[in-house]
Amino acid sequence: MRNWQYGAARGDVAAAIEQLLNTRNVVLNRPAVEAGLSQLLAGGDFADGVIAYEGRWLGGDTFVSFDKQAVALLKAEGHAARLL
Repeated sequence: MRNWQYGAARGDVAAAIEQLLNTRNVVLNRPAVEAGLSQLLAGGDFADGVIAYEGRWLGGDTFVSFDKQAVALLKAEGHAARLL
């Protein structure tokens, strides 16, 4: 199935990101990327996972969004999330 936004299957996008994680000369924030992958593989948006992770890392308590799916997925992972 094609991803609505990227024109590629969700699994293919995840595999490409995982390849970047395992490339020695690519510098990235591994925990943030892994949080994004977790959301992507659960059916959500990569960016929401990264934003939620970075918010927690910076001391935020609750992820707040207009996106019902993002809030539901983060709550399912045990994170505090609130729908506006």
